[in-house]
Amino acid sequence: MSSKVALVTGAGRGIGKGIAIALARAGYDIGVHFHQSAVMAEETAREIESVGRRAELLQADISTLDGIEALFAQFTACFERLDLHVNNSGITRMKPFLEMTPELFDEVVNTDFKGLYFCSQRAARLMVELGIKGTIIHISSNHASGNWSDSTVYAAVKAAVNKLTKNMALDLAVHGIRVAGVAPGYTMIERLEEQMPQVKPLIDRITERIPLGRFATPQEIGEAVVYLASESAGYITGTTLEVDGGALLPVWADRS
Repeated sequence: MSSKVALVTGAGRGIGKGIAIALARAGYDIGVHFHQSAVMAEETAREIESVGRRAELLQADISTLDGIEALFAQFTACFERLDLHVNNSGITRMKPFLEMTPELFDEVVNTDFKGLYFCSQRAARLMVELGIKGTIIHISSNHASGNWSDSTVYAAVKAAVNKLTKNMALDLAVHGIRVAGVAPGYTMIERLEEQMPQVKPLIDRITERIPLGRFATPQEIGEAVVYLASESAGYITGTTLEVDGGALLPVWADRS
């Protein structure tokens, strides 16, 4: 029997890299999508191959429909099946509401929602065509529920992703396709590690507000994806799992 195959968008770095490697360790061959992070995507692929799984690099700009078609053309040229599609690609752009521009609005929406939507549609069509009862997982954010300044577009898009998860799950259940989401909170990605110690005071202040007292690792987000894609989660669909160390729980900041 062929190995299960996952396509992970934005797998070159950060949370996407953590997801791709966790899935490889769980036995998946991986389509490693990236847009501009070619060197980092190559590192992701090497780590996947180091655990004995296959990795194929797939370059595309998923903020455009042509880019999405290019991504799936590359994917289907490399793999004969698709068991899991993970929509991780996204951009975080913050701007006060009164300063938000149409250009920045479109940049966020085109990648974080339109790109996610039509990648999902393309993945679902492929699963139906192949007769695979697969899984689609969206990487959302706890911004969908919590409120931070300057996040009117980013947070609204993530809330839309959570709602899309529910409606997609309803529409795709007839095909045996499950849809779920993971909403990370603060996560220690490479960009933050590279800026140490400059950002450490800010990270320390944020950490004081998180009940579990630390940032997540990309690997932990990956493990949540592994679980939701597994048979152990076979009766879960339409649900978004918050993985944020309880960051949204406190009304008062003091953990003492």
